[in-house]
Amino acid sequence: MSEQSGRVDRRQFLVVCSAVGLGQTLLPGVLWGMAAQAGSTQDKTEGAGVDHDHLAAITTEMIDAAAAIAAVKLTDEQKKMVLDGLKQQRESVLVIRSMKIPNSVAPAFVFDPVPAGMKLDTERKPMRMSKAPDVRSLASSGEDALAFATVRELAELVKTRKVSSVELTKMYLARLKRCDPRLHFVITLTEERALKQAADADRGIAAGKYRGPLHGIPWGAKDLLAVKGCRTTWGAAGFEEQTFDYDATVVERLDAVGAVLVAKLTMGALAQGDLWFGARTRNPWNAKQGSSGSSAGSASAVSAGCVGFAIGTETLGSISSPSTRCGVTGLRPTFGFVPRTGAMALSWTMDKIGPICRSVEDCALVMSAIYGPDGHDRSVKDAAFNWDAELDWKKLRVGYLKSEFDPPEAPKDANDEQKRDFARQMYDVKYGQAALDALRKMGVNLIDVKMPKGYHFGDITPVLGAEAAAAFDELTLSGRDGLLTGQQSFDWPNSFRKARFYSAVDYVQAQRARTLAMEAMAKLFSEVDVLVTPSNGAQLSGTNLTGNPAVIVPNGVRGEDAPKPDHEGDGDRQNTGGPGTPVSLTFLGGLYSDARLAAFARAYQEATGFHRMHPTAVVSD
Repeated sequence: MSEQSGRVDRRQFLVVCSAVGLGQTLLPGVLWGMAAQAGSTQDKTEGAGVDHDHLAAITTEMIDAAAAIAAVKLTDEQKKMVLDGLKQQRESVLVIRSMKIPNSVAPAFVFDPVPAGMKLDTERKPMRMSKAPDVRSLASSGEDALAFATVRELAELVKTRKVSSVELTKMYLARLKRCDPRLHFVITLTEERALKQAADADRGIAAGKYRGPLHGIPWGAKDLLAVKGCRTTWGAAGFEEQTFDYDATVVERLDAVGAVLVAKLTMGALAQGDLWFGARTRNPWNAKQGSSGSSAGSASAVSAGCVGFAIGTETLGSISSPSTRCGVTGLRPTFGFVPRTGAMALSWTMDKIGPICRSVEDCALVMSAIYGPDGHDRSVKDAAFNWDAELDWKKLRVGYLKSEFDPPEAPKDANDEQKRDFARQMYDVKYGQAALDALRKMGVNLIDVKMPKGYHFGDITPVLGAEAAAAFDELTLSGRDGLLTGQQSFDWPNSFRKARFYSAVDYVQAQRARTLAMEAMAKLFSEVDVLVTPSNGAQLSGTNLTGNPAVIVPNGVRGEDAPKPDHEGDGDRQNTGGPGTPVSLTFLGGLYSDARLAAFARAYQEATGFHRMHPTAVVSD
């Protein structure tokens, strides 16, 4: 849009967009904003400095409005004094914006959830897996038996050469292709890479060079992990063809132990929910429902028997929620256990990478391969993850959040929707209570404990929004946030805009409140080794803020007598729960106690067997 070609005014531009069918979308406004910004940049004289001609002059009236948002009161004299300083402050902000800092650059501070005086176990010991399973009949039991086998079982098959890695890889690739049209969990199949890796894995085993339990096992990566030669889309429109010329640390480590990457799996756009630029990822137990997210494809593909295991991430529920919805097992590690190098950043003080699998031991085997410092992610501690499947868990002190397992109080003067919601809650209570009964039958003495009170976990979580808005600052400023699929009030575009009104002072104050919460949580886990809880509630935000690990396990499937969802539309965001859908249970632990926590969760899983349940009619139409 130069002088030579003749300037097009905004009205003419929108007429052109309407002619090609774009008039009723956000795209014309986004394009016009970007073109106008480019034109403004071209018109500036060289050396004119940072462009702020489009910004209004700061006035005392603006200060009044901003002060109201920040909940502070200024006198007229104070407003005059601050006015000149704000002009200079805005100038500095614009200079920093002009640097175009990429998402991969972390802030100069490093979050550390470890309280003063806590000593970490740094001694790495040999991994102790469970006894080798009897897999003699598994290899000839048909595709479904293999597809839903645990990593521990698949590893034994591959190690003993009863099934080759190439056979497993071709089977999972075929299932991914067959189920994806209905479940929408694949962004990119890495077929050529996978078949080469699988052939290399088989040759290595034949030559006696076995690399461990993940050797030859096909897996899927949440599409925020960089893979050289593959696009990494972050699930977001506007990033569909994004590529990086390196592998994420987690990908490198799984390559090193012989695992076979078969697919880049879906994630909600920029790690929110299950809606990505192509579709909404679905729940294999009820394909009319979303899979939840943001590790949407990872949980859905594991649940559908389309990968041996997957990698997900969690900032505030993104492993826990889809694991619950899809009936699989997730391990959300202690913050600072797994390097995030090469992964999209959402919140530098809350992001965590962890496995999503069919069993707890599968998660432990994956965790054993991916944890530990890499020399790049400065948040990662040199702590040990020593997996011992036969740990004497009976010596552990086990607490439970009794109030979270109690039946809810019936609402007074409830409307019909509230009554139905209460009926659903009452129905689900029995699964939690049955879990407590199962634990007692195992010989566990459950200790009634309570989450720390008065620490306002929900009021600290705006730090996530502030960090996420910084991570995607350019997206907001350029107007390209209008390209994202989700544009509701709860979606990222609005959240990023809202976060710009969260002051630096309030961010720091929230982090100080977070320190108090971390100390309180450390005190709780000095009294118990494991905490049993439903997978929702205050613990979810609390433990994500304090960095504590969690293991989420399937805890049964709702019967045909379960209350139906209020919204049963195909792909309706509120279509959740109902007959034939899974429920879950969560085990929490102290910082860097992940291996011990997983050993206890495995004992529960072995006693109940819910992880052996899987959807029986994974649709492909």
